[in-house]
Amino acid sequence: MNTDDYRYRYELHLHTSQGSACGRCPGADMARAAKEFGYDGIVVTDHAWGGNTAVDRSLPWREWMTQYLKGYEDAKAWGDKNGLLVMFGLETGFCGTEFLLYGLTPEYMLDTPEFWDATISEQLKLVHAGGGIVMQAHPYREEYYIPEIRLFPDDVDGVETINATHSSHLSKSHLGLEFNEKAIEYARKHNFPTCAGSDVHSTTMFGGGIMTRDRITDSKDLTDLLMSDEMYLLTDGDRIYDRYGNLLKDYKP
Repeated sequence: MNTDDYRYRYELHLHTSQGSACGRCPGADMARAAKEFGYDGIVVTDHAWGGNTAVDRSLPWREWMTQYLKGYEDAKAWGDKNGLLVMFGLETGFCGTEFLLYGLTPEYMLDTPEFWDATISEQLKLVHAGGGIVMQAHPYREEYYIPEIRLFPDDVDGVETINATHSSHLSKSHLGLEFNEKAIEYARKHNFPTCAGSDVHSTTMFGGGIMTRDRITDSKDLTDLLMSDEMYLLTDGDRIYDRYGNLLKDYKP
């Protein structure tokens, strides 16, 4: 396989300080850094109501979601002016277990307060009703805020197998290449679609994400690709894998 054919790169796991309490930089700054690093697009996946959100949980749903969207909206406004595709996503949390939601629209989220009290299985139904997909984020990460490893093979569409904070030479947290290796084996066992991202919280870009032959045009294009049989590559910024988790080569962008 000629990895040079996969020349478009997309960050699928990115946080802003406006939506994520652990985020360090606002959306416009994150978009600018991603563009300067060489990304063709990003998905803003701020921590939502069940995780480390930056927004007051006591607010009514629509007001909460309106504030939550600010990081994405500022990133998109910058991206629209400067040639960076910015897509909307979320990272939801259930007692330390987290999920990446792709393919939903802000409008659907504003109109669906049922998400607030949804269980993990109910979340999958709500996401599918909105035309999106659910990928379990970093399923084998071990950290103080994750009380136990919990897997939900019946409640997800796929798995984030490559998380750059586990393995990038630039990362200063969550380090453990074995977390990615276990996620790869889990995805293979269940024949799950896979994704990759940096889980980046500041303008220090790690280079993680997916690499594609053709340009992705919008969120539906992204979810269609992830759920298809078409080849795309995964990277943590230091290594390139095929979508099945087979290591292809070491890599420096």
